[in-house]
Amino acid sequence: MDFRFSEQEELLRSKIKKFAEEKLAPLAEEADERDEVSWEIVKLMAQNEIFRLTVPEEYGGVGMKAVTNCIVREELSRVSIHADVYYAEVVLCTFPINLYGTEDQKHRYLPPFASGEKLGSFALTEPDAGSDVSSMRATATASGDSYILNGNKCFASVGPFAQTYLTFARTDPAAGSKGISAFIVDQGTPGFTGRPMKLMAPHPIGEMAFVDCKVPAANLLGKPGKGLEVALGSLDNARMGVGAGTIGMARRAFEEALAYSKKRVAFGRTISEFQSTQFKLAEMALEIDAAALLVYRAAWMKDVLGGRVTRESAMAKLYATEMAQRVVDQALQLHGGYGVVRGMPVERLYRAVRQPRLYEGTTEIQKVVIARQILSS
Repeated sequence: MDFRFSEQEELLRSKIKKFAEEKLAPLAEEADERDEVSWEIVKLMAQNEIFRLTVPEEYGGVGMKAVTNCIVREELSRVSIHADVYYAEVVLCTFPINLYGTEDQKHRYLPPFASGEKLGSFALTEPDAGSDVSSMRATATASGDSYILNGNKCFASVGPFAQTYLTFARTDPAAGSKGISAFIVDQGTPGFTGRPMKLMAPHPIGEMAFVDCKVPAANLLGKPGKGLEVALGSLDNARMGVGAGTIGMARRAFEEALAYSKKRVAFGRTISEFQSTQFKLAEMALEIDAAALLVYRAAWMKDVLGGRVTRESAMAKLYATEMAQRVVDQALQLHGGYGVVRGMPVERLYRAVRQPRLYEGTTEIQKVVIARQILSS
């Protein structure tokens, strides 16, 4: 077995890390404390061709690979959580469009994503349909060469700031989960509105309303009734990415704690000389590495073996997000009182790290997914 990244992957990591530290870092502290999109950061990401990594070559990108996606998300989130969110939401749109879209849809939507001209938002969750996706109430009624969408969505990252949305609605209410379809909706479509939501940590996120919103039938993604397949396939791919993003957050917290422990003096010694501190640092490093092995195993399987990686991706997401919560908590503890001072890196991470345990499927849903995969094998 070879656990090394390829030379190309190592070069990419170095490139993204340098970009994040030199160009994102000066903007990240202020941008990550706002609830809206930082278009300055989006522009920088576009200029450095970060979004091209989300789209195949034939549509203006440089290819779509799971390992690449995880590397980018890990390095971005280590410096700017919001930059990671922008990238992640584009992936959540480009992946299903590339997999299920018509050639016309690919040519219309993928190039603007690759260039950074447009941001995307994956609008699946509803006020009464989160973990239980099949209970969604949004409807899409066929009307000539269009569909009329009615319903509400919430907790859509980058909404309502995106230009392109991937959303889901019932086209056959009597068919249960087999009556859900996927649609691409453009910002500015009559009957489609959105407004921001405020979370415990600043996050560009919103809720959307569809009121007699007329969407061209040409914007149906995949076949009618296959929306749940589109959603779950997208989440398979996204969950390992969430894991990678939280690894980046954990690494940053670990780096901050390690540096602080080497300079903070107590009882005549740096706190790094105390065994209790050393044990904390050892446990943090161990957990980060364990999470990385799970995340990159899932990504490698997706790239090399192909097909669904439902079990592996769920394991990666579950462990990495729970790990990051523990690591950030210990990093803050090592800072003592300074850890809770507003604006300290570990304080910002402490607020932000709670959210990934909920989106793209809660920790409890990941356990359900894993158990079902085990029992069906």
